[in-house]
Amino acid sequence: MQESKGMVFNIQKFSLHDGPGIRTVIFFKGCPLHCPWCSNPESLSKNVQITWNKNTCTGCHDCIRACPEKAIKSVDENIVIDEDLCTGCLLCTQICPTNSLGFEGKLYSIDGIMKEVLKDTPFYEESGGGITLSGGEVLLQANFATKLLKTAKKHHIHTAAETTCYTDQDTFNNFIQYLDLLLCDIKHYDSDKHEKIVGVPLNNILDNIRLAVSQKKEIIARIPVIPDFNYSIDDAEHFCMLLKSLKIRNVNLLPYHNYGENKYALLNKPYPMAGYDPIHKDDPEYIDYVNVFKHHGFVVS
Repeated sequence: MQESKGMVFNIQKFSLHDGPGIRTVIFFKGCPLHCPWCSNPESLSKNVQITWNKNTCTGCHDCIRACPEKAIKSVDENIVIDEDLCTGCLLCTQICPTNSLGFEGKLYSIDGIMKEVLKDTPFYEESGGGITLSGGEVLLQANFATKLLKTAKKHHIHTAAETTCYTDQDTFNNFIQYLDLLLCDIKHYDSDKHEKIVGVPLNNILDNIRLAVSQKKEIIARIPVIPDFNYSIDDAEHFCMLLKSLKIRNVNLLPYHNYGENKYALLNKPYPMAGYDPIHKDDPEYIDYVNVFKHHGFVVS
């Protein structure tokens, strides 16, 4: 039987922000949500994607001539990749004389990922770290991800996952059996607004979080703080009510930033949040927002 593989777009070493200690974060490709503020647009598609750096391209068009699927065109002096035609053969990236074409996404086996993970075992042991599965949405590849977590536990490695918790309950239940820490993304407290903006309903997500709570999993809620979406004192109050009902006390607030804007350009896609200024932690409005959670007794990071 052929070994299952997972589509991953990055394995990040020495992360300090995605769980305790020093961690290796495995970023899975593919996401069922379409959050306009996403800072990793390369994570949305489940397929290998070609990136193009306009600043280094000489316009030689070697890539256009080389593509066996005719998936590459020049439009208004821009190299445009038709992702419906592209098969991810990567011939264009190999032939480009200036390395202006790159790619996002690579298939890994469990052994392939664990080979990278185990290199840093001494750092995990010294710092209380481990691995964190992130995305994209890791639950789109739940079977592979669950096997990876199970393998990590066999090596006595602490496991965490940052996830929207959007999947069916049986899949989610199997997944969290090998999880030490759940970092659950909660975008909004209102189901209608949640579905309108990010594309999926909220009820399924909350049901899965309740399941994890019932199993006494360690949980940190991660809330992206987004202008014109959930960034008001009233929004903060409603989040507090929701988190109390879920019996979650630890909150990680993530103020909006535009660090991913250049990634959209590399994928030749418009940036959905153009015109919005980043939220800074020393902004008075943000400080007031954070203080709502603190006033309600939440541990805020």
